[in-house]
Amino acid sequence: MTSLTQFLIEEQRRFPQASGDFTLLLNDVAVACKAISRAVRRGGLSGVLGSQGTENVQGEVQVQLDVITNEIFVNALNWTGRYAAMVSEENDELIHITDGNPKGEYLICFDPLDGSSNINVNLSVGTIFSILHCPQGVEHPTEQDFLQPGTSQVAAGFCIYGPATVLMLTTGNGVNAFTLDEEIGEFILTRPNVRIPEDTAEFAVNMSNRRFWEPPMRRYVDECVQGKAGGREKDFNMRWLASMVAEVYRVLTRGGLFAYPMDEKIRDKGGRLRLMYEANPMAFIVEQAGGAASTGYERIMEIQPGSIHQRVPVILGSKNEVERLAAYHRDAN
Repeated sequence: MTSLTQFLIEEQRRFPQASGDFTLLLNDVAVACKAISRAVRRGGLSGVLGSQGTENVQGEVQVQLDVITNEIFVNALNWTGRYAAMVSEENDELIHITDGNPKGEYLICFDPLDGSSNINVNLSVGTIFSILHCPQGVEHPTEQDFLQPGTSQVAAGFCIYGPATVLMLTTGNGVNAFTLDEEIGEFILTRPNVRIPEDTAEFAVNMSNRRFWEPPMRRYVDECVQGKAGGREKDFNMRWLASMVAEVYRVLTRGGLFAYPMDEKIRDKGGRLRLMYEANPMAFIVEQAGGAASTGYERIMEIQPGSIHQRVPVILGSKNEVERLAAYHRDAN
């Protein structure tokens, strides 16, 4: 069996000039995910289910585990000397490295507990992260230093806390899946070189928003629902879990299309999902696995961010279906 640590070290050996910091950086993230996995699994046993009684910068009600997992992630990375600053969904502003701790050359954006509304009903949740280079010569990063397009990411991944804890990781050379072996406390490589089928007969979208969608999205979903009877070459199945990590994990496992498209309820916000720590890392992972990721109008990874909490519509998954839906948007224009 190949552990995550072994895998990263073997990858590092391909680059003789590597310092090893990047390998250690990814191990830091893995340690944080292990701690979050334990906190999520204990849930009610620790008495931490239910609302925190506060809202994050997005105006979303925080559950107690939102706050706890955010603290776990920040504390696991703050002291390591490998990061210059951090951005979290749960913090309004940048998280600066504590005075006295060394700083590194990387920036990280993360959602510590995606899908946290599912906690009380015991469905899968997860952690999403995106890693960027800190601009050269910058000792005190500002928000502007984070505003890099998704194509600038040096690594991205997510950890899903379900029946098994699985880490999906890309460093720009494909996607690999690592399953946490609880007995030895180590992530083990279980699916090397993950690939998304180009075609699919499955889509995931919140159908309750249909009346608010733009015409291209309604056209696509109506065709899928009608299947063979509506002119498509096959019948489709629909799924919806309200957890992006769970939806994308399914796409990476057996193909599919996941969409949180633009609708009239969220148009003034720019979309539903956050670009820096949800859409960009997931787009990087999906593209590295042979899929595609679009807003409907443009490639997600090419968007120039305007703010650290910017929102965008998201359509990602099996390449041919994403391209079909993007073509419908072009036709509508």
